[in-house]
Amino acid sequence: MIEFSAAEIAALTGGILVGTDPALPAVTVTSAATDSRECVPGSLFVAKPGEESDGHLFVGAAFERGAVLALAEHEVAGPDGAPFAAVVVPDAVLAMGALAAETVRRLRAHGEVTVIGITGSAGKTTTKDLLAGILATQAPTVAPRGSYNGEVGVPLTVFEADWDTRYLVIEMGATKPGHIAYLASLVQPDVGVVLGVGSAHAGEFGGVENIARAKGELFEALSTAGTAVINADDERVLAMRHRTSARTAFFSASDDFAAEGSDVVRARNSTTTPDGSPSFTLVFPDGSEYDVVSPLLGLHHTTNLLAAATAAYEVGCAPASIAAGLRTLAASSRWRMERTERADGVTVINDAYNANPESMRAALRTLAELGRARHRRTWAVLGEMLELGDRSIEEHDLLGRVVVRLNISKLICVGPNTRALFNGAVLEGSWGSEAVHVDDALAAERMLAAELEPGDIVLFKSSNGAGLRFLGDRIAGNQPAGTPADAPVGRPGPPSADSEAGSGPAASGKAQQP
Repeated sequence: MIEFSAAEIAALTGGILVGTDPALPAVTVTSAATDSRECVPGSLFVAKPGEESDGHLFVGAAFERGAVLALAEHEVAGPDGAPFAAVVVPDAVLAMGALAAETVRRLRAHGEVTVIGITGSAGKTTTKDLLAGILATQAPTVAPRGSYNGEVGVPLTVFEADWDTRYLVIEMGATKPGHIAYLASLVQPDVGVVLGVGSAHAGEFGGVENIARAKGELFEALSTAGTAVINADDERVLAMRHRTSARTAFFSASDDFAAEGSDVVRARNSTTTPDGSPSFTLVFPDGSEYDVVSPLLGLHHTTNLLAAATAAYEVGCAPASIAAGLRTLAASSRWRMERTERADGVTVINDAYNANPESMRAALRTLAELGRARHRRTWAVLGEMLELGDRSIEEHDLLGRVVVRLNISKLICVGPNTRALFNGAVLEGSWGSEAVHVDDALAAERMLAAELEPGDIVLFKSSNGAGLRFLGDRIAGNQPAGTPADAPVGRPGPPSADSEAGSGPAASGKAQQP
């Protein structure tokens, strides 16, 4: 983080300095955190309210770890009764945004920095990981940790940048119209990437068309000097080219798409290997071609690979370097088609970080292809797709039918709200024990422990809030350190033993958005 003095922070955020030290205005911060456990000497601790806890309760802990200033919504008294040094503001999250916007402004004034914004209904985090991996081989690059993509996560990502940063990759999510416009106003992206428009969170947005309008806010935020990177294979994204004054660049897995006067990056002969890895010939606008086999899992990742390649090409990376990166880079963020080969021959695919009808179908197609290619039995352990609104029952019913049509060997529907998923499978022709419904993931775990056999492939897929990623970790033997062996899964879980988990960026819902 570039340095800010307490006086500068107060001026930028419209806050009031509180504290007893007369030298307080000159105190400088060199890092920022919303979790007191991540504070180090020189930190700014952002004490924001969370869904399950309140960061103001942890101001003392933050100062014990080295924080020198709090950004808070009210004074917090220390052990001696005097207030901790703080900038008090009406809204700590908005104040973070103001500080992030000034950070980007100063970085641009200092030297050359390119900001790339990425949004879409699915694939944002994987694309971010791929692009950051390519750019990092060229120059200092900053990208979000995990899925930091909201009003908290974007500023935290910006705060990771310093004077040497050449590329700043920003993932942008939204829970309603206007969110992406706000995030774009903070970072003023030079390049905007829209991956696709799906039905995830259609209930919150009031329909897919509203989702499309929200995602297109990124293109509207670009200046005439910017570049809009457009998925030409998604008709809703393709229509967004009329919503920007920036130059346009496209990516497509089709040879049929043409855009006069614009760059088009293509994937020719797109397929998967017997191991499920995307394979294609990558064709650049300069005519160069490279064969690419990615370590990612599933044909649907071709979109993410093309998007990363196009963005990298547009900021000046050499085609050969881009192709080399795509051949080696995997998603560095967890629970995204994460494959584990157990010693007994069982393959576990943990894709339970997020789910919507489109990503569910893509994951199931990958599972079915892997089973057919290797003549192996397949299991789909599926949890609820959240935030689908009035379409929830219909979409779960349709998904159950897809499982049967793909000839998945075994289906386990986990949780009380997956009954429509189970019913859809039964009505489509599942019989006997091919499809089962269980109340929670502990019941699913017992079934898997009893029935999994060497050679089986098991997919775990659900929305984040359904928690199946923890069950996937247990079955794979990848349970993270510190996760209780009996952590509840199959339904939203409680915060960790340190209740501050309820006030951090992930728990707040403001850092990880669709």
